[in-house]
Amino acid sequence: MSNEVLWTPPSDVRQTSRIGHYLRWLERERGLAFADYEAVREWSVRDLPAFWGSIWDYFEVVSHTPPTATIADRHMPGTRWFPGATLNYAENVLRMPGRAGDDPAVVAHSQTRAPVTLTKDELREAVRRCAAGLRRLGVGPGDRVAAYAPNIPETYVLMLATASLGALFSSCAPEFGTRSVCDRWQQIEPKVLVAVDGYRYGDKPVDRRAEVAAIRAALPSVEHLVMIDYLTPGSDPGWADLTAPTDEPLTFAAVPFDHPLYVLYSSGTTGLPKPIVHGHGGILLEHLKMLALHHDLGPADRFFWFTTTGWMMWNFLVSGPAVGATIVLFDGNPGAPSLDTLWALAEDTRMTYFGTSAPFLLACRKDGMVPRASHDLSALRGLGSTGAPLPPEGFAWVYAAVSDTLQLQSLSGGTDVCTGFVGGVPLLPVRAGEIACRALGAAVEAYAPDGTPVIDQLGELVITEPMPSMPVGFWNDPDGSRYREAYFDVYPGVWRHGDWITINDHGGCVITGRSDATLNRGGVRLGTAEFYSVVEGLPEIADSLVVHLEDSEGGAGELLLFVVTTDGRDLDGDLTAKIAKELRTALSPRHVPDSVYRVPGVPRTLSGKKLEVPVKKILTGAPVEAAAAKGALANPESLAAFEKLAREGVS
Repeated sequence: MSNEVLWTPPSDVRQTSRIGHYLRWLERERGLAFADYEAVREWSVRDLPAFWGSIWDYFEVVSHTPPTATIADRHMPGTRWFPGATLNYAENVLRMPGRAGDDPAVVAHSQTRAPVTLTKDELREAVRRCAAGLRRLGVGPGDRVAAYAPNIPETYVLMLATASLGALFSSCAPEFGTRSVCDRWQQIEPKVLVAVDGYRYGDKPVDRRAEVAAIRAALPSVEHLVMIDYLTPGSDPGWADLTAPTDEPLTFAAVPFDHPLYVLYSSGTTGLPKPIVHGHGGILLEHLKMLALHHDLGPADRFFWFTTTGWMMWNFLVSGPAVGATIVLFDGNPGAPSLDTLWALAEDTRMTYFGTSAPFLLACRKDGMVPRASHDLSALRGLGSTGAPLPPEGFAWVYAAVSDTLQLQSLSGGTDVCTGFVGGVPLLPVRAGEIACRALGAAVEAYAPDGTPVIDQLGELVITEPMPSMPVGFWNDPDGSRYREAYFDVYPGVWRHGDWITINDHGGCVITGRSDATLNRGGVRLGTAEFYSVVEGLPEIADSLVVHLEDSEGGAGELLLFVVTTDGRDLDGDLTAKIAKELRTALSPRHVPDSVYRVPGVPRTLSGKKLEVPVKKILTGAPVEAAAAKGALANPESLAAFEKLAREGVS
């Protein structure tokens, strides 16, 4: 049942949680007292200088020169945060507050090699050597270092070393195809390329040396290629040479608050991926706030998120040591040998926070798994779900099959801000199918078409006040026009994110899909998320995708459903009728599709998001190459079925 309360904060939550400690600090140091979460949230978006200044002071940010103000200009785009301050992201992460030198900082498991643990001292030493190696290669402030490497300690060390020099880091997961990588890195022209020779996915070795050679050939800016002999140890001395012993001390370039830290990319499904530049200070403050105050992470925690280096959740995960948490890395196939792999990892590593995606949790539910029956998950205090909306049945499964004491936090945000702006917090209960709150410092609203905020109604997700982790800008966008067009072209001075959201009267949020993938039936907007929840809840359906094709003459248009059946079964009249009945009963008659088609696969981005918009374009006559950049897809072959349907007259 939706909105059912599944978890309630303990009565002593203000004494035992990090946000409780922060609220006591605010009262003691600032004379500010707040009755509840909503009160402190309202203050955090109303008085931006006081809130973000308190985050800087509370977390004792290490700076080289102090700021002259918290915010100099709050207009978006172009907000100026902490003018005059100089600092370094890597210095603040490597401080690892509350941890001793021999405490574990990184626990890394892999299907390619044995587990690796780095202590705080070992991590700092690895970064010191790597930074010295990069310096020998001529890397300095503003240069770009690119990593074609998985979620392993070497990639993390490289990112921190690059940041310590004031250079920019950019990563692509090694499963990305050559075209996809070049579309990203030809834009930023890296000086150094660090790449793995290959990896294992489950028990399958994947050699990437040919791809590395092709990528290097396509990037004339690359002066140095450094190979990590990950798949075949001993085959190349590149990484060992880069990180060779040296007497050079570990130093940190003092850079301005908005100095570029790394470049992330939009999915690039309908054009070149947008190169989104994030800054040292904004990322540091946002991640300190979210990891400690929302996820309640600190020195006693082991923090995990299942992610590759091609998804922003990797960048979010690896800020964990900044709040004292040990991070758990995993590289491999989470479904090999079975979906139990990550739950076994949670037990083995004594994980306290398990982060994953909604599709993973729903796949475990569909598989009938009960992890609590086969694993000791008693250390688990938090479970994070993102990447897609988690429906009520996903919440119910977590509390029945994983743990009835942990806090489940469904969150949503984006690569654009490298964080979640709606999520959970220890002070609020967990309700089925609902994101608990808008995050501190995130002025999220639901806008009606006329640009006014609405409650308990579906609206366009906007952010009305600046956040420090909004992009510094896009790479090679000197006048800022591409950046403005991406977020500020609909509501001047207000960030439009591109999702549908409903904010209810107690502050909870429900995201119902991308606003550009809306299903508009007779003037009623339908989100895709609830649609998928019902269809994919059927045992006969493995995956699905829905699009609405408008009628150029103003008619009702067509609602088309595409399904991947389980075990390759046929889509017959009985199954089609069953789907229609489920949608009519669970949602409404408006949700019943006009036609249902069986397809071999649903096209997804490399980070697992469904691609409704490119499919809609293909079905309305756009050539495949114009509708989607195949290199940005995890399964580009899936587009062929839609191309065939378009030729045969689906419209």
